[in-house]
Amino acid sequence: MRGRLREVAALFIRLGLTAFGGPAAHIAMMRDEVVRRRRWLSDQEFLDLLGATNLIPGPNSTEMAIHIGYTRAGWKGLLTAGVCFIVPAMMIVLSFAWAYVRYGSIPQAQWLLYGVKPVIIAIVAHALWTLGRTALKGTFHAALALGAFIVYLRGFNELAILALGGVLAVIAVRPRIAPVSVLAGAPITLTALLAPVPVSLVQMFAIFLKIGAVLYGSGYVLLAFLRSDFVVRLGWLTDRQLLDAVAIGQVTPGPVFTTATFIGYLLGGLPGALLATAGIFLPAFAFVAASHPFIPRLRRSPVTGALLDGVNAASLALMAGVTVQLAGAALVDVWTIAIALASAVALVRAGINSAWLVAAGAVAGLVLRG
Repeated sequence: MRGRLREVAALFIRLGLTAFGGPAAHIAMMRDEVVRRRRWLSDQEFLDLLGATNLIPGPNSTEMAIHIGYTRAGWKGLLTAGVCFIVPAMMIVLSFAWAYVRYGSIPQAQWLLYGVKPVIIAIVAHALWTLGRTALKGTFHAALALGAFIVYLRGFNELAILALGGVLAVIAVRPRIAPVSVLAGAPITLTALLAPVPVSLVQMFAIFLKIGAVLYGSGYVLLAFLRSDFVVRLGWLTDRQLLDAVAIGQVTPGPVFTTATFIGYLLGGLPGALLATAGIFLPAFAFVAASHPFIPRLRRSPVTGALLDGVNAASLALMAGVTVQLAGAALVDVWTIAIALASAVALVRAGINSAWLVAAGAVAGLVLRG
């Protein structure tokens, strides 16, 4: 067991330092490591964990890391994987936050992202191709994924797409089951206060705990939650500070939710950063611990197995939709297209570790732009 814990710790520390590109890219890199290279899981087992992750709120890639750690090394693996994935990213964001407070600006990282972004596109595309052969078990699931992909690009709510995908898959195997209605989520109402409220670290922790416990969706949904509480309701941040915080969460490796670390540091220094990080990530550990034991049962039951298959197909469609959206910002010229194609060939032909490809992309960005 100690050997497995060391394996889990080493893998997720490295991913916490190199996993750029947001949840879809993180999940693709995890699949490359634990399915293709280390063979800890089969593609079907990985997909089932991904489906279960999409059914609960919280940061998807962090919850996938926690699920994988739990599968590999039990409860200690659950804690080890989550902490090792979060802490390296948190430390990087802390350094940016310190520089931001001291110098009033964010250190430039555009050269890095120029080379890394096209590599991320290639990694996610490769994972989608491989996982799709397992998840799309026939014409019905392929059509379901295509429909989910189209409605996602048209702006439909992610949770509604996942839920509807699961329901339609259940109806396909149990036609007598009546369809259920799916709520896309009520719009957030923002009510501005006339004067800002004094900063309270306890209140800040409670807000991040709430966000971690209820948030589904992308970083843009996180932005809406943060603005509602910290800019409009409490007046603790300006819009500029919030956008800078979200930008740091996007451009640093590891979980995007480390945006909370940046905000916590702005509001309360190092204690604020630690409390904010703990608050937004604690629900993920609790949700995974509660849901993980039920995943094998979901697969064994015909109805819940069909539900999981539908959610898996919809999950891959969401990953594909995010990849298409990111590709527009990543593939901006001949050089970035060449980097993406070279990365894809390296993955398919040579089986190169995705972390090395990310490092190579960073070097390419430095050479071409730095």
